[in-house]
Amino acid sequence: MTATHFDKIEYKGWKNCYRLSNGLIELVITGDVGPRVIRFGFPGQDNEFFEDTPALGLTGGDAWRIYGGHRLWHAPEDPVRTYCPDNSPVAVGEAGGVVTVTQPTEPATGIQKEMVFTLDGDACISVEHRLTNRTPWPLELAPWAISPMAAGGVGIVPLPERGTHQANLQPTGGLALWAYTDFADPRWTWGTKFILLRQQPGNTTAQKVGSRCAADWVAYARNGHLFVNHFRPDPAGNYPDLGSRVEVFTNENMLEVETIAPYRRVEPGQTVSHHERWTLFQDVPMPASDADVEQHVLPRVR
Repeated sequence: MTATHFDKIEYKGWKNCYRLSNGLIELVITGDVGPRVIRFGFPGQDNEFFEDTPALGLTGGDAWRIYGGHRLWHAPEDPVRTYCPDNSPVAVGEAGGVVTVTQPTEPATGIQKEMVFTLDGDACISVEHRLTNRTPWPLELAPWAISPMAAGGVGIVPLPERGTHQANLQPTGGLALWAYTDFADPRWTWGTKFILLRQQPGNTTAQKVGSRCAADWVAYARNGHLFVNHFRPDPAGNYPDLGSRVEVFTNENMLEVETIAPYRRVEPGQTVSHHERWTLFQDVPMPASDADVEQHVLPRVR
């Protein structure tokens, strides 16, 4: 494994950002707002994450801004509680190659968000998402990790293992649909083994699906690169959004790769965590079918 470097930089108008890199992969964390990972990618190459150009460099204010980049929410989604602004500075610290980013407690919810990053492979990083209950009463919530990906790619969601009618009389999976989910939209490919959702710049009609996904990964392919997000599903967990462990959402600007943890009862002062492991690959053709995923994606996932 190559040496890890951590340094303070300016990025897209934010004076206080922090880069974690091993020369093969890098991420940039905002210190002026967040917690956000505004950039993830190969050094000198495109950002794999979406950036909302008009919002870059902005700070302060009471309106929630998407900014772009990876973020941490808590489910279930609510128009007030979920969209608490993260427009203020965060504490960023590094020790032994491990970077911890801590947000001040959200005034509206009493929840404190934290992310912990560790480079654990040539092009791989582990991310721990933490939510701490700073209120005097118990809360029920689910950590929810969201990665808005740059435009022009395709999201890949595994379906449950296939089988025969005779051997499978009970359902083995499930999908969650939103009022705007349209199976007839040509951006979807409903395969036998995988769901593919293409991001189409300029298409203003949103699409989303949630999956009980028994696999431990979801992915996004774009411009010859493949982003694989491994997580830790809990077969016995009670998940939000009709049991969704994975969700993909797209609009005219981006495609979001989302993983969710089960609901937890969080006592005052208690912290709950949700783990992801990001790996980035090069020279991977854009998949358009099950066969493409099996040939070009699965060998990297395993």
